[in-house]
Amino acid sequence: MAEADIAYVATAGAAGLALAISAWAWRLRKRLGLREAEVEAWLSGERAHAAACEGALNVFDDVRLALTPQGEAQSVFGAPEALAVLAPDREGMAAAEAIVAALNQAHTGQMDGLVQRGESFETLLEWTNGAWAVEGRALGGSAWLRLSKLGGAETAADAGLGALAEASPAPTWVVDGAGKLIWANRAWLAEVRADTLAEAHEAGLTFDRGADLIVAEASRLNARQDGFRWVSSDGRRKAWRILAEPLAGGRGAVIAFAIDMTEAEETRDTLRRHVEAHDETLNHLADAVAIFGPAKRLAFHNTAFQSLFNIDPAWLDERPTHAELLDRLRQKRQLPEVIDYAGWKAHELEFYGAATASPDDSWSLPDGRTLRVVRQPHPLGGILLIFSDITDELQLRSRYNAQIQVQTATLDKLNDAVAVFGSDGRLRLHNDAFESFWGVSAERLAEAGDFDAVAALCRPVLDDAALWLGLKARVADPDPESRVPISGEGRTDDDRVVSWQTRPLPDGATLVAFSDVTAHRQLEQALAAKEAALAESQALKREFVGSVSYELRTPLTTIVGYSELLEAMGDLPERSRQHAGAIRVAASHLARSIDDVLDMAQIDAGEMELTLGDMRVCDLLEACAEKVRGKVEGRGAVLSVACPPRLKPVRADARRIAQAVDHLLENACRAVSEGGAVTLTAEVGSGEVRIRVEDTGRGIPYHLQAHVFDRFVRRERGGPGVALALVKALIELHGGWAEVQSEPGKGAAFILHLPVEATAPTAAPELLLG
Repeated sequence: MAEADIAYVATAGAAGLALAISAWAWRLRKRLGLREAEVEAWLSGERAHAAACEGALNVFDDVRLALTPQGEAQSVFGAPEALAVLAPDREGMAAAEAIVAALNQAHTGQMDGLVQRGESFETLLEWTNGAWAVEGRALGGSAWLRLSKLGGAETAADAGLGALAEASPAPTWVVDGAGKLIWANRAWLAEVRADTLAEAHEAGLTFDRGADLIVAEASRLNARQDGFRWVSSDGRRKAWRILAEPLAGGRGAVIAFAIDMTEAEETRDTLRRHVEAHDETLNHLADAVAIFGPAKRLAFHNTAFQSLFNIDPAWLDERPTHAELLDRLRQKRQLPEVIDYAGWKAHELEFYGAATASPDDSWSLPDGRTLRVVRQPHPLGGILLIFSDITDELQLRSRYNAQIQVQTATLDKLNDAVAVFGSDGRLRLHNDAFESFWGVSAERLAEAGDFDAVAALCRPVLDDAALWLGLKARVADPDPESRVPISGEGRTDDDRVVSWQTRPLPDGATLVAFSDVTAHRQLEQALAAKEAALAESQALKREFVGSVSYELRTPLTTIVGYSELLEAMGDLPERSRQHAGAIRVAASHLARSIDDVLDMAQIDAGEMELTLGDMRVCDLLEACAEKVRGKVEGRGAVLSVACPPRLKPVRADARRIAQAVDHLLENACRAVSEGGAVTLTAEVGSGEVRIRVEDTGRGIPYHLQAHVFDRFVRRERGGPGVALALVKALIELHGGWAEVQSEPGKGAAFILHLPVEATAPTAAPELLLG
């Protein structure tokens, strides 16, 4: 290609490039113009937004500060009036720097945490014109502070709440994050005895150290805290409930309330003591008591409850539910046997909804016991159960009713008219004989009722005013001197003799009984007449016996004397001498029998007197034995005497005791035969001496032994007589007694029981002296 062509092409290329560059420049300039317009529009909007934000920040009475990474004031936003309050002598950044300096001094740790670690905080700053709430926040690497006036009355609600807190009777105060007091109401100042908040600051007063710890814990945890404190104030201890509530969600200021709980605590303590005393009282009751709370769990049981059902105390201490207790009792077979236990159990648990006490119930247990069950609502909620073992009571009641029925039936069978009046004078009980005796029907007696009306019904039969007045005094007068048994007699209008008597009963009632004793009195009169005739006949008999005895004694004495004279004659034939001896013996025996009859008559008349003295038993036995020894040995028998060597003297009438022993020896002498033996012994017993006369004769038949001491009874060992009867009478006169021991064919033994100290009432008084 030629150079011209090359130049042409180069020129054309350069021209095209210039055109292209011009077009691109034009388009770029156009785009830049549009972008610049957009930037101007955005900048205008941002400026408007910034102006709006600044206006929004400045329109309220709070101050916001932006901090540099070094913690210095970078910018300040807020109403000039608020800045003027916080820094009166400074403006703008100077005021912001003063505020930051004050915060660094008062809350160094919190300011450092905000700037260095971005930790938010909330606190209070006490300024010269009041307290300000301070909030610190971190955002995008920047730190911000917000200060707002605390306690202002920006709204009516805030003003009302402030006035309410100030007028509250509960001490209320506010502390900052450092625990320093910021504000307190009048009640708080009154409790710490300060007139103003400044005075409390100067004196360093606090409500209570324990309350300060509760407030500090609320600030540290940023959570509500509740505590209880006893504080001494005005010479007395008061109970306070301390409530500490953080003012906002972060760490910082805390408002605290102290609620006076003294009266409530004293009431609670009084109630506790009352409950303890009540529980102690219930523990001493014989009835079983169980209290279930509103949750149907066992809240209390006394000792009687555990003993009644024999339940493990440890299990009861676990506070089982009512249903669990019923199940346990059912396992132990200590509940009534029912077909539908589930329904019965549900019915028992329905009593928790009752508003009033239910009627008493009774449980019949399988072991035979009967329990009375009382259910009533408990004042503190739940139910109170009382169990009483009434088994013995029911048995006693049954016995009592049976006894009353027996008593009524018994009284109805009595012939005496019986009426029982209570201590109030009313007729309680009467028998059928009472109605018949007075001729009054049961209906009229029931209508009469009291004693006066009953007496009015009876007076037509026995009109004795003094009698009825005296009976009323015994019935109605409660004086113990008047409640004594009395008796008497009266005569009715139909000429019957009535005997009456009263008896006070243990329950305060009085029994009055009337008897028709007309026949008794007539019989007594007849018996008295017969007794007088009998006494007269007895006197005549004694007089006759005495006369006859004395009349017989004279010729017997003559017979004995002449028989002895005949025996003494030397020229009398032997056969005649034997006849004279037999006459003498028979006359002597007859004289002795007459003496015995006279002695018995004297004893019967109570005229025999004993001459008591010291009697030596051994000497008396020896003397009595010597009297009959010849007769015993003459019959081919042996007589022996046995007496303790140191037997003490016995107080008795020696002559009468010897008379009794002589009769027994004579009786033994007649019973003994050749080769036999008669034994006379003395034995010492408890307070007595026993004299025993024993022979080996033919003995006494069993059917006669009971009558051996009767007088004038025919015996196989002799004819009728009074010898053994006299022996018995003489021993009984000394205060002793006589007995016989015999086995037919083997002999007999008569035993005399003599007291060591005889005190016979017939003895002469001077003989009873030592």
